[in-house]
Amino acid sequence: MVAIRKKTTGKQTYYYLEHSFREKGRVEKKEKYLGKSLPKNIEELKQQFISEIYREKWFGLFDRIKEKYTAQEKTIPLSAREKELENFAIKFTYDTNRIEGSTLTFRETSLLLEKGITPNEKSLRDVKEAEAHKNLFYEALDYKKDLSLNLILYFHKKLFDDTKKDIAGKIRQHQVTIAGSKFAPPFPAEVYPLLMDFFRWDRKNKDKMHPVELAALVHLKLVTIHPFADGNGRIGRLMMNFVLNKHGFPMLNIPYEKRAGYYSSLERSQIQKYEAIFLKWFFKRYLKEHQSKLKNE
Repeated sequence: MVAIRKKTTGKQTYYYLEHSFREKGRVEKKEKYLGKSLPKNIEELKQQFISEIYREKWFGLFDRIKEKYTAQEKTIPLSAREKELENFAIKFTYDTNRIEGSTLTFRETSLLLEKGITPNEKSLRDVKEAEAHKNLFYEALDYKKDLSLNLILYFHKKLFDDTKKDIAGKIRQHQVTIAGSKFAPPFPAEVYPLLMDFFRWDRKNKDKMHPVELAALVHLKLVTIHPFADGNGRIGRLMMNFVLNKHGFPMLNIPYEKRAGYYSSLERSQIQKYEAIFLKWFFKRYLKEHQSKLKNE
């Protein structure tokens, strides 16, 4: 976590930002001088400081991953790229829905989405939501405009119109809780103003921030606002990949088996109001997912 440190020399006090982190078994520290008095925009400076550290540690790796990914895509035949995308869509649909309680196995999801074989004795709701999610994933990849309120309302409606019509595409008007989490989502009256703040933030940062950082924060901020009665995680993960794909970066799937670390980093970021916790988890996950693209460098 970024801390404010002050150092006194004689009668003069100097202020610094300090960030400690563990690297290869050792505790490393980074400092940034602030001045002889604390600036008023201290929270903004903290975020800039963290971004500078991430730029040095992570962003070069992510840019190389993008370069390798782009080069590889040019060598793969169109039919093979389409099959690769379909495989990702099925795995992504399985994991994102399984995280939210779907009873479909990966094999059942694959047979359903590839061959149209409906599993026996499984929830019709889970089946319909899997089909809707895969279709929505492809639609999101083709969408050329920027994030907007109308977009996320439309995507939510498409996802739930066949299963939860009463909440599909509607901002929640009641208080909700998150099972197993200590984080309490905002009150209903706060949701719309927070969404407006979110879209202003996105317009300001979408061309300045590194796309992998932007994708992580879009996800974190949306699920923290929790604008819908259900489906916030699925919309957040979909928008995460919407951002990555829009900027030409390979997308990310969060496996159901890795949900414990995912939940923990989200919850700690939300409770402590410290985005760097989730960002660190996300960056490590993204790098691990695409590490193979950096081999033979």
